[in-house]
Amino acid sequence: MRGLLSAASPAISQGIYLSWGAVSIQLGNLIVIVVMLVLFILALVLPFPGGKSRK
Repeated sequence: MRGLLSAASPAISQGIYLSWGAVSIQLGNLIVIVVMLVLFILALVLPFPGGKSRK
């Protein structure tokens, strides 16, 4: 099992990083954050299904 983890660690450490001064973020993490924000905004804006048919 230890060999599997050590073999996978170089692949995990590679990635594209974006830097703005003191802030550095991996591109994959930035994409996940943007998707989460878009889903949150859509959840606030879109009407709840069946909400207007209730009396």
